[in-house]
Amino acid sequence: TNMVRWLEEAKEAGCFVVGLDADGDVSLPKFDNGSDPLVVVVGSEGKGLGRLVSETCDYILSIPMSGATESLNAGIASSVVLYAISQQRANA
Repeated sequence: TNMVRWLEEAKEAGCFVVGLDADGDVSLPKFDNGSDPLVVVVGSEGKGLGRLVSETCDYILSIPMSGATESLNAGIASSVVLYAISQQRANA
């Protein structure tokens, strides 16, 4: 797909690619990519990340949730991840 092709080009250019998914293999608080260039991929609210896009990502991040909330909408999840990464980089 065009997205996969673009992500592969970003990786070749030195970017680290992470996707967001509730069942991700790395919890957001444990993720640290230093100051490397980063691409964050957010799937659709209904279907999430496509299989090929997920396979192209270096890691799939999850946001720890507590209480009755099972998931966040794509916009809120993006905001949480970008804020956490910016804080991490500011404190590095």
